[in-house]
Amino acid sequence: MTALELARRGRTQREIAEALKVSKGAVSRWLAAARRGGPEALRSHPAPGPLPKITDEQLRMIPDLLSHGAEAYGFRGDVWNCERVAGVIDQEFGAAYSISQVSRLLKRLEWTPQVPISRAIQRDDEAIERWRTESWPALKEEARREHRDLIFVDESGFYLLPGRVKTYAPKGQTPVLDEWQTRDHLSVIGGVTLAGQVCSLVRPSSLNGLHVIAFLLHLGRVVGDRLLVIWDGSPIHRRAEVQAFVAEAGGKIHLEPLPAYAPDLNPVEWLWKHLKRDELGNVSCLDLEQLHMEIHLALGRARRRRALIRSFFEGAGLEA
Repeated sequence: MTALELARRGRTQREIAEALKVSKGAVSRWLAAARRGGPEALRSHPAPGPLPKITDEQLRMIPDLLSHGAEAYGFRGDVWNCERVAGVIDQEFGAAYSISQVSRLLKRLEWTPQVPISRAIQRDDEAIERWRTESWPALKEEARREHRDLIFVDESGFYLLPGRVKTYAPKGQTPVLDEWQTRDHLSVIGGVTLAGQVCSLVRPSSLNGLHVIAFLLHLGRVVGDRLLVIWDGSPIHRRAEVQAFVAEAGGKIHLEPLPAYAPDLNPVEWLWKHLKRDELGNVSCLDLEQLHMEIHLALGRARRRRALIRSFFEGAGLEA
């Protein structure tokens, strides 16, 4: 401002520079800025301070905001990531956070990245909870009263392609898992009892009603001749030959369906998860014969751990 005032009084740029002890170039830039934008152009423009951050009270509000789901904020897919959460914080509180800062905030709130559980839209959670709290105790009492062995039954497929799990390796050296690229698989029907017994039947083809009958006969030999079988509404369970076989059993086999779209109610589903993720995770087999052997050995290890089998009932939310 002093340079501008001296220039107005007719002083040359050299004289102004000598008076203010600055370079002639600096005086030239100041006067040029004043000519373009007036005296206001010479005022200082300090760098903006840090962007406003949220308060502790606002931080405590974040879980409630996120509980409404990502789609409530216009995102496609009901999944939260740090970038989306940063957008919500900016929208709700006018505070800009980087992805790394959001990650630390979520950690403070004890929110962690997790793999979501997929559930069918048709799922009736109220009916499932009623089955868990009302039907399940009644079925246990029925089995006790009628001297039946209660067993859950389910089917699954085991592929030559191994399941990929994490493993430690030297930094920068991603481990390579050699695999035979094929969709060949084995079909397995299995059952678990309250006592921790595990039964199974393995076939190299898709299961059908005759396989179900063979498995029920197997259960009669190794579990007991009076059964209460709990399973889902799979088409192979509803085959005419299966229904006819059960009718001819003369009441020795009682079938009880699980609620629709509720695989998490079946302890056998937890057995499959254990086998695929823990026992056979990253196990690569050359052919179905080797895969059959690996499944046989894994089931054998599970059979020796009755407490593990009973924990599958706990995982399903069923009190044994």
